[in-house]
Amino acid sequence: MTAIGILGAQGRMGLAIANEATGLGATIAGGVDREGAVVGPHADAAALAGGADVLIDFSSPAALEAHLAAAEAAGRPIVIGTTGLKPEHHARIDEAAKHIAVLQSANTSLGVNVLSLLVERAAKMLGTDWDIEIVEMHHRHKVDAPSGTALLLGASANIGRGASNGTDLNRIDRMGNDAGAREEGGIYYASLRGGSVAGDHQVVFASDGERIELGHRAENRGIFAKGAVKAALWLAGKPAGRYTMGDVLGL
Repeated sequence: MTAIGILGAQGRMGLAIANEATGLGATIAGGVDREGAVVGPHADAAALAGGADVLIDFSSPAALEAHLAAAEAAGRPIVIGTTGLKPEHHARIDEAAKHIAVLQSANTSLGVNVLSLLVERAAKMLGTDWDIEIVEMHHRHKVDAPSGTALLLGASANIGRGASNGTDLNRIDRMGNDAGAREEGGIYYASLRGGSVAGDHQVVFASDGERIELGHRAENRGIFAKGAVKAALWLAGKPAGRYTMGDVLGL
């Protein structure tokens, strides 16, 4: 059985992954957490990487460099589900992918990845005559906004419209009287936080007299954990390179 090492083991997703792994044919090699909490015999990320077949990282952007370095040193593939990543983090992932297999995704659920594909196709067909608004809601403890999934959906819309990259048309900040009128082709975001919401996302395509709404609601974190474990099982043994959930799901 494939042995999975969990980075961010005491977080919500780390605990959910540990709960789902056995039922999907994996074992838990152990886990480490940013506050020093240890699950299993491994004292740190480097030791964990040496004792696992594949790593899953749902920790924090600040820990990414050390976790990638540990994976590279041990020659282990790694699934990265941490959100709030910046361009410099993605550049580091690109570098690591020259040496090991890396799968990075803002969302590991089947439903969201299908939604992403639908958003890209809709944006391509509708063009910039239709305004795009993306609304997301998460639990009160989530610190990054917009969510990584919202940005994933926005990237799909950008690509569908033929933008040179996934962020060309993003408009994140719409606060205050000087925010200005809506730009044609702009993709705008709204973030809500409260309660225990696992993740709600809605992409609204609006034109004169009609709207199309595409959305996804996560009822529990188990769907993300199952997807992450399936991604880890798929990634184990793959050659060096950067992979996506679309590769895992055949989308």
